[in-house]
Amino acid sequence: MLAAVIPLSVLDLSVVRDGGSSADAFADTTLLATRADQLGFRRFWVAEHHNMATVASTTPSVLTAHLASATEQIRVGSGGVMLPNHAPLAIAEQFALLEALHPNRIDLGIGRAPGTDPMTASAFGRHPHESVEKFPRDLIDLMGMLGDPRREDGLWTRLRATPAATTSPMVALLGSSGYSAQLAGMLGLPFAYAHHFDTGATDIASQLYLDKFEPSPVLDEPYLIVGVGALAAETEQQAAHIGLPGRILRLGIRTNRRHPLLSPEAAADHADAEAARNMASEQLIGSVERVAEGLRQLVQRTKADELMLTAATYDVADKIRSLELIDAAWR
Repeated sequence: MLAAVIPLSVLDLSVVRDGGSSADAFADTTLLATRADQLGFRRFWVAEHHNMATVASTTPSVLTAHLASATEQIRVGSGGVMLPNHAPLAIAEQFALLEALHPNRIDLGIGRAPGTDPMTASAFGRHPHESVEKFPRDLIDLMGMLGDPRREDGLWTRLRATPAATTSPMVALLGSSGYSAQLAGMLGLPFAYAHHFDTGATDIASQLYLDKFEPSPVLDEPYLIVGVGALAAETEQQAAHIGLPGRILRLGIRTNRRHPLLSPEAAADHADAEAARNMASEQLIGSVERVAEGLRQLVQRTKADELMLTAATYDVADKIRSLELIDAAWR
């Protein structure tokens, strides 16, 4: 009964596989989004990362426009736009335009981190440290320009994101810390927590959000989305095989020894394969039965209203099959 009332969604980073191109990564993301749409998933989010060899998704608004045109019903958006990199007016205009093109299907997930290294962040000309400090003000200005003013005066009293809006995108706050959880609660916004980051603070952050939540013009009750690494296959052995490249990728991020997304065969022979297999993580990689049970336990722990699945596989067919298996088990 629990699984039947908790919607599932997808987060994808458009990871570039070893020997592949950005075009290949975007083609895979499009295939994944269209299948998620057919299966009835709630939403499909894309990320913002910069100057990373393995991540092609740099501009969520552009990729969102493409995916919204390639799908029919699923909500599409950012998971998320890193607001310290951008002027609030620019993001408001981009997502107001997307909402006008695809009414009631656009999500604007907002993050507080630059999403890259300090040198790359400074290339945006936004002075990242200063922008992060101004994040709450910029967020409120952005919300106001998208039809949700929270003060008597702000940028929205002088600037319009679009001249004649009839609907507004859903604005959600993303985070992997207690700060973002509390801010989302105080503003009465949906909150998406990055459980897949493996910070160990999921239970604390989710409870902070629920404790701090105040009803707002856009939300009467808290709405918690939990992002979770989940990859299912018909057997434990098959899941371990196709999941190893993603494990090595994550180990490289943790140890700052970046690796490409290898094929499962190349990953098995990689020097870090054993360390990656033994790396402590809350990622759910295994048979569909074990993954589904792990998802149910996560909902019980966090009181999540929605789960957002993410995974990295060399072959997009494996990721699509994982969604199909999880969807069938969840229903």
